Formats: sequence, structure tokens, C-alpha cells
Amino acid sequence: MSKKRGLSLEEKREKMLQIFYESQDFFLLKELEKMGPKRGVISQSVKDVIQSLVDDDLVAKDKIGISIYFWSLPSCAGNQLRSIRQKLESDLQGSNKRLAELVDQCEALKKGREESEERTEALTQLKDIEKKYKELKNEMVQFADNDPATLEAIRKAIEVAHQSANRWTDNIFTLKQWCSNNFPQAKEQLEHLYAEAGITEDFDYIELSSFPLSSSHEDDTARQLVEDEA
Repeated sequence: MSKKRGLSLEEKREKMLQIFYESQDFFLLKELEKMGPKRGVISQSVKDVIQSLVDDDLVAKDKIGISIYFWSLPSCAGNQLRSIRQKLESDLQGSNKRLAELVDQCEALKKGREESEERTEALTQLKDIEKKYKELKNEMVQFADNDPATLEAIRKAIEVAHQSANRWTDNIFTLKQWCSNNFPQAKEQLEHLYAEAGITEDFDYIELSSFPLSSSHEDDTARQLVEDEA
């Protein structure tokens, strides 16, 4: 035995509208929820169905006192449908006008673009140029690391890091001196604490003599190489 198909939303809307049209009366929501099942619309869905009709201006509602009443007359629905039809016809006319304009633009763009040997050759050359452009652009990305501006930014970053590291090194030496002056009896404990923190005997300031930090340094290096060769 096949299961009975439930009503679609449009079918439910039509059933509920029939209640208004046949009675031409005003109803509370709880009254509509009792009448809906008699038309095949379960009471739990009546509220949503009525709200969709209100949203489409097919059913009106108003608050009278503390109660909200719903109503709809055939003449109101007819006016609403005529208004919708007029809007759709207006939209259709606008769409047809826009379509005609686009067709005219398309025909105008086709002029001068007729298929020919010259046009085919020009398009081929354009594709070759675009391909070459992409290849050169990829090469530029690969050589970005050797860009002077990039190298200069790296040099400056190294200089800042070097200065910061040595500033903290200086702070550590100052702290060690302060601890030695104020807690001489705890020398061994302090040395053990320094070792745990990684502050060993070879702990010292960082030298950057091997790093090319400026263009002048490069010039000096190049000059030194020339003198060595001489």
C-alpha cells in the first residue's frame, strides 16, 4: 500500500486561502489552526503557511486589542495579482530592451574581427608574447633574492638583530656584576645558575666582521681582493 503524498507548500497556501475566500471573515491564528486539518493542512504547519501568505500580501493581519486577526478577500487577492502581473510585464519589457542593446553591442564588436589570415597571425603573436611575459615574470621571481633592495633590507635587519643581541648581552654582564657585588658568598650557586641558563665562560658579544652589512663593506672587500692580486 503506497504512502499518501503530503501537500506541497503551494497546495497548503491554496487550501488556507479558500478558507478566507469562502467565509470572507476574520480569524485568529488558533481558529485557523483548528480549521486547517479539515482542509488537509496539519495544525503545526498552519502558522508558517499563513505567514508566507502575509509576506506575499495575499493575507492581511492586524492587531485589535490584544489579539491578532487575519483576513483576505478575493478582491484584495485579485488586486495583488494584477499588481504582480504589471511588475512582471514591466520587468520583461526592461529585460527585452537590455537584450536588444546587448545584441547590438555584440554585432558592433564583431566588426573588424572577422576571421582572416592577418587576424589569426596577430592572435598567434599575442599568445606568444603573453607566454614570454609569463616566463620573464617567473624568472624575476626567482632572482628576487638577488634584488639590491631585498639585500639591503636583509642587511638592515641583521644590523638591528645584532645591536639587540649585544644590548641584551650587555644587560646580562651588568646583572652578573651586580650579583657578584651583592652576593659574593653565593658565587658557586650563581655560577651553577648561569650554566643552567646557557651563560658559560665563552659567552660574549657577537661580532659581525664576516657579514657584508653595507655597500661600503662590499667596496672595501673588493678593493682588498684587488690589492691581494697585485
